[in-house]
Parts: sequence; C-alpha cells; structure tokens
Amino acid sequence: MDTSNQKISSHVLLAIIATGIMSFCGVVVETAMNITFPTLMTQFNISTNTVQWMTTIYLLIVAIIVPLSATLQHTFKTKSLFLFANIMFIIGVVLDSVAPTFPLLILGRMIQGVGTGIALPLMFNIILEQVPIHKIGTMMGIGTLITSVAPAIGPTFGGSVVSSIGWRYIFISLLPLLVISLILGIFNIEQKSKLTHQKFDFISFIFIIIGLTGLIFGTSNLGNSPFISINIAGAFAIGLVGIILFVWRSSKIDNPIIDVAIFKNLNFSGHVIAFFAIQMVLLGLAFLLPNYIQLVNHGTAILAGLVILPAALIGALFAPLGGRILDRYGAKFPLIFGSSVILLALLILFLSGTKLSDLAIGSLHFLFMIGIGLNLGNIMTNGLKQVDNSLNAHGNAVLNTIQQFAGAVGTSASAALVASKQTSDVTLAHGTALGTHLAFTFLLVGIVIELIVIIKVVVFPFKNKETK
Repeated sequence: MDTSNQKISSHVLLAIIATGIMSFCGVVVETAMNITFPTLMTQFNISTNTVQWMTTIYLLIVAIIVPLSATLQHTFKTKSLFLFANIMFIIGVVLDSVAPTFPLLILGRMIQGVGTGIALPLMFNIILEQVPIHKIGTMMGIGTLITSVAPAIGPTFGGSVVSSIGWRYIFISLLPLLVISLILGIFNIEQKSKLTHQKFDFISFIFIIIGLTGLIFGTSNLGNSPFISINIAGAFAIGLVGIILFVWRSSKIDNPIIDVAIFKNLNFSGHVIAFFAIQMVLLGLAFLLPNYIQLVNHGTAILAGLVILPAALIGALFAPLGGRILDRYGAKFPLIFGSSVILLALLILFLSGTKLSDLAIGSLHFLFMIGIGLNLGNIMTNGLKQVDNSLNAHGNAVLNTIQQFAGAVGTSASAALVASKQTSDVTLAHGTALGTHLAFTFLLVGIVIELIVIIKVVVFPFKNKETK
C-alpha cells in the first residue's frame, strides 16, 4: 500500500508535543541552573564541588532511568508512563521552588530526573511507533532539536530570571508548561503497541546503577581531583566493572533490560559512537562559550545567553529541515555535510587562538548549530534504521543513555581543561582563554572522529547480517 501521502494524525502530533514539552523542560532547566551556581553557593553556604551535584545527580538519575525505557514500554501503557513522569516532574519542580535547604533542592532534582528519564525516550518511541515511515526523519529532527536547542536557551533563560526575580522562579516558570503537557498527554496519547509484561531483572538494574554512577561520578570530578585517585580512576574502574557485569548478565538472560546483541550490528554501533561524539561536542561547547564571554570578555550572564541565542533559533529551524532532507534524499548528504559544517566552525574557533570577540563567538556558534541541526537527529534516525523494528525500543534506550553520558563527559572534560589553565601564574581571564583553546582542541578531535565514523557507516557500510 502506498503510504507516501499518509499524514500524521492530530492525536499523534499532540502526543509528541506533550512529551516534547516535558523533555524540553528537563533539558533547559539543567543549563539554566548552571547560571545560578554562584547564587546558590552564597545562599546555602556551600562549595563549588557541592553545588555541582545540582547537575551531576540529575544527569545520573536520568542516565539510570533511560536504559529501562524498552522494558517500561513493553510492560506499561504509554499514557501511564507519561502521567507518572509528568507528575514526578511537577512534584520535583514544586519541591525545588520552595526548598529551604540544599539537600531538599537535590531531592527535587532527583525526582525531576526520574520524570525526564522516562519522558525523553517516550517521545522518540511514540515517533517511531506512530509516525508514517516517510515522515519519521522530520519528526525525529523536531524531537532532537529539543536536546540541541535547550542547552543554548538555558543560559539566557536562567540569567534573565536570576538577575530579575530570583532563581526559584526558574522552577516556578516551568509549572504552566508542565500542566499544558499533562493536559495534552491525557487527551492525545494512545496505546499502539501490544504489552508483553516482561519480567524485570533487578540484578541488571543494580549493575546499571553501579556502572553509570561510577562513570558519571568519575567524569564530574575530572577538574577537582588528581586522575589517580578514588574520585576519578577509582570511580571509572567501578563504573567499568558495573558495565561489564551488565553486558555479561544481559547476554545470559531471555528478557534483558537492553538487548546488547544489538551492538553486533556494526553499522548501528558506528552510529552510537558518532552520536556520543556529537553530543559530547555540543554540550562541551554549550559550557565553554558562555563561560568565555563572562570570564574573558567580561560580559554578563544575560549577555552570554543573548550572544548564543541566535544559534539556538537556527538550530531549531535546521533540525526538522535536516530530517526532511533525510526522508527525501537519504542520510549521506545531511550527515556528512552537517558534520563538515561543525568541523569548520570548531576549526575556526581553534585557529582563533585566545582572542575571540562576542561577535565571532555568536557567528561561529550560529554556523556550528546549522551543522548540529542537520546532523544530530539524523544520526539517531539513521542509526535506528540499521536494526530490525523489534529492536527499536532497545536502540532508542541505548542512544538516549549515550546522550546523557556524552553530555556529562563533554561538560566535565571541557571544565577540567579550562580549570587546568586557571593558575596563579596568569589572570583568570587569560587562564580561561588558554584553557578554552585547549578544550577546543579536545572537541575538534572528537568531531574528526565523528566525521570519519559517519563516512564509514553511511558511505561504506559494514555487510553485517543484522542490517536491514
């Protein structure tokens, strides 16, 4: 049957919007709260290492919940998952808006992490299950623009709110959006897939917690401790043991949380590597540029947000456009051209050395986000095309988990490289400029690896039997 003229139903579109609003709130509040760290340190009398747990604990909870998405999708109704995620997020937001102590603030962030961890893969699962195949690329582009644009909007949003009405209103302002999301979801989310009520493997879940806790904890401490220490090398070792045990356990049971056999498909695995690299570069640069504007060019938090805001808008435009190009012409052009544009922007940033004006930063970030818009969502879409439809939920879980971990790596590694040059021998501004240049080198290597892998899997794909 010809489905080329089949349209997306209004119920499906509104269901995607409902889950998309939740995902957007989850990502934007993460980067918005980064702006508030100095304020929180003063108000609660805490150190830099302590306040960073606002982000670290949130990323950790999201990363732990996301791998469960395939099991949750097969066991619970889509609407039930959505309602639980939305209500958890609202509870967390309300708690943070009134929290009198920092531990309660952290608890609120953990509860929000549960909501985001369920909502993010849920959005993509709805797209993969209910959108006509010739429209999937476009809708995946719209879905992924949330995670690519929100980090750029966050600093502007956070800086404006903090400097005008106070940091608590970052949370309060999300409540109307969450209520709108809740109403849209109640009336539009429909159950399409058949439930199988898979048995949940708690042992595998424990291994996931150990693995991701170790890796994210180690990454978050990169700038605070010597590498050969329990906080970094020790945490990484524990994390790797947890991941190895999870993979071993998953290969031995009938209904694993994530079917690790999916990695036997080398084309899918290549897309996973590329997705990790691009997400790491995206979040690393989202940290570096506002930091540079404030500490090197002596701009305000609001100015830093405004300088990178146009890039967020162009990313929002190019994400669905990139998906549409993939739907119509295939993956080669948007993936390779998008990666090349990102490489060009990073190369110019690197060659600019330690002298970057706000205009140069805004212009190059604008170019960078054009490449992200063409690239990020299409890596996910084309990666999932490499596997059988029955494994889509598992592939989606893998990619969304990788996205969270890559973001933590990009942010923490970039922060550590900047901190390594902020010594007593130089001024803070000059040290930040030197460290940012070093971090640009790190991100440049990452995007070169991403481009090489993408060329391999889309131009010269592996001939493995799992590829469709």
